[in-house]
Amino acid sequence: MTQFLGPQTRLAELHTHLGSSVDPAVMWEIAHAQGIRLPTKDYWRFVDLITVNPTRVKSFEDYLHMFKWTELIQSSPLAVEQSVYHTIAGAYRKNNITLLELRFNPMKRNRGGEQDLDQIMMAAIRGIDRASLEYPVRTGIIICLDRTFTMKLNLILLEKALRYMSRGVVGIDIAGHASKGFKYADYKGVYRRARSEGLGLTVHAGEDEGHNSVRDVLKHLEPDRIGHGVRSIENDKTMEMLRERGVTLEVCPSSNLNTQVVKGVGHMKEVFRQLASHRIKYTINTDGPEMLMTNLRGEFDFLLRNDILKEDDLLRANRNAFAASFIK
Repeated sequence: MTQFLGPQTRLAELHTHLGSSVDPAVMWEIAHAQGIRLPTKDYWRFVDLITVNPTRVKSFEDYLHMFKWTELIQSSPLAVEQSVYHTIAGAYRKNNITLLELRFNPMKRNRGGEQDLDQIMMAAIRGIDRASLEYPVRTGIIICLDRTFTMKLNLILLEKALRYMSRGVVGIDIAGHASKGFKYADYKGVYRRARSEGLGLTVHAGEDEGHNSVRDVLKHLEPDRIGHGVRSIENDKTMEMLRERGVTLEVCPSSNLNTQVVKGVGHMKEVFRQLASHRIKYTINTDGPEMLMTNLRGEFDFLLRNDILKEDDLLRANRNAFAASFIK
C-alpha cells in the first residue's frame, strides 16, 4: 500500500449497485428474518451463490444472474432500508468513502407489484438518513430504468425518481440485460424531461454491447456520465465524441475483468492508455464491492500493483468523481 491509499484520503464512488454492495452475512440475516426460502441452508454455499466465483461466473450473463437472489432478498421496505444503511456504513468504515452514489431499481424489489414502490423508496431514504446520523457520508440515489422493461414501466420509475428528488434521488440510469427491440433513441424524451427537472443522467453502455452503444447514448440521450464505457476504445470517432462532450466514464476494473468484458490485465492497460491518449475523463468504481469481493481501495491497489495507472492518475480519477457527482 502507498501513502496515497492511506486511511485519511477521502474517496468518492459513483457506480455501485445496491444488489451487489451488501455484506453476505447481512444478506443472510435479512433473508432469514423475512422467511425467504434459500436454495441452501449452508452459509458458505450461500456466500458462493452471491459472490463472484471464477469457476461459476464466466460471462456477463452469469454475473447478472446472481442478482436474482440479492434482489429477491432485498424485496421489502425493511430489507431495502437495512441494505442501504449497511452499504453506506461499510463504504465509510472500510474505505473512508465520504461521497457515495448508490443505484438500484425499486421495481425489482417489489415482488412483481406485491410491495408498494413508494414504501420501497421511503425505505431507501430512511437507510440514508440513519447512516448519515452515524457517518459523514453524502449519499445520493440513482434510479435504474431497465432495458428489459416496457416504456410504461420505465416511465413509472422516472416518476418515482422525480417525486423523491428532494429526499435524496439525484439521477437516473438505464441498466439490465441487452434486450431485443430496445433502442436508446426511444428514451430521448425521457432523458430530456429528467434533465429539465434537474436529475443527473448516466447510462450503462460500452460494456456488454460494443462502441456503437456508447455512440447511440451520446447522440440520443446526451448523458453527463456513462457507466463502464470501456468498449468505446474500439473506435476513435466514439472516443472523440466522449472527449468533445466532456462525458465522464464510470470505469469498474474488477467487474469488467470478471465478466470478461475486458480480457485480462494487458487489455485493461490498453483501455486506460486509450482513455489517456484521447483525454477522456474517468472515475474508478467497484460496481458492487461485496459481490465482486473487492473495495474501492482494492481497485486502486490493483491498478497500481499491475502498473496500469500511477498515483497521479488515481488522484485525478478521485477528483473527477467528486467533480462529476450528481450530489449537490
